[in-house]
Amino acid sequence: MSWLKDIIGTEKAIIAMCHLLPLPGDPYYDHEKGMEYVVEMARKDLQALQDGGVDSVLFSNEFSLPYLTDVKTETVAAMGRVIGELMSEIRVPFGVNVLWDAKKSLDLAAATGASFVREIFTGVYASDFGTWDTNVGETIRHQYRLGAENVKLLFNIVPEAAKYLADRDIESIAKSTVFNNRPDALCVSGLTAGEETNSQLLKKVKEIVPETVVFANTGVRLNNFRDQLSVADGAVVGTTFKVDGKFENHVDGKRVKEFMDQVRAFRSELAQ
Repeated sequence: MSWLKDIIGTEKAIIAMCHLLPLPGDPYYDHEKGMEYVVEMARKDLQALQDGGVDSVLFSNEFSLPYLTDVKTETVAAMGRVIGELMSEIRVPFGVNVLWDAKKSLDLAAATGASFVREIFTGVYASDFGTWDTNVGETIRHQYRLGAENVKLLFNIVPEAAKYLADRDIESIAKSTVFNNRPDALCVSGLTAGEETNSQLLKKVKEIVPETVVFANTGVRLNNFRDQLSVADGAVVGTTFKVDGKFENHVDGKRVKEFMDQVRAFRSELAQ
């Protein structure tokens, strides 16, 4: 039995993305509509996701493009405001992700009471955002300094838009990450948001670290979720819940309900 049952309430859990619009300091922030509009749109998406039956929600500054690896204070402050205003309406366990800054994600988790964080905690990469370095030892010590040791850490070991500088296979990465860092989960991704996670990669990771929770992190859809969840312990789902299945759009409640109805049927089959 994994921690998913205790924290999220079910195995084969679906964590739904609540993508926040551009925030103050971001290039595409709408100064005229302001933060009130950001909160209003986040509320709309959160409601659609929860009414559709998702197991959990992950708040992310997905539209803070292009991303920073050393996120500015104003971004964390804005995300804290959004989650704070929505707190009384959040009915499912939630996590946070301040792209792409692990320590700032933990700061936000500590401030909001988030149950988990998804981030790039380990590795050195050549990426669209330049050379991307991490310091997992310092990050975990920061977590404990904050008193956030109970926050579950979801390690993304296949970062989007990036590649390990060293030539390492996925099995080696997964095995050494688990041995050295004791992650609560590993996330396996496609190239970008909405890109299907390679099922063979998922299988390789799960086989090499069978005792660790493994998530399919991108591209899980109605036509592939059974294959993905037959291997993975859960999935992080964003784009497929959007209007017309497009990353830029807001959440479509009907798509969420259709997806979650089928996921629940699948989980019932596994329980028989």
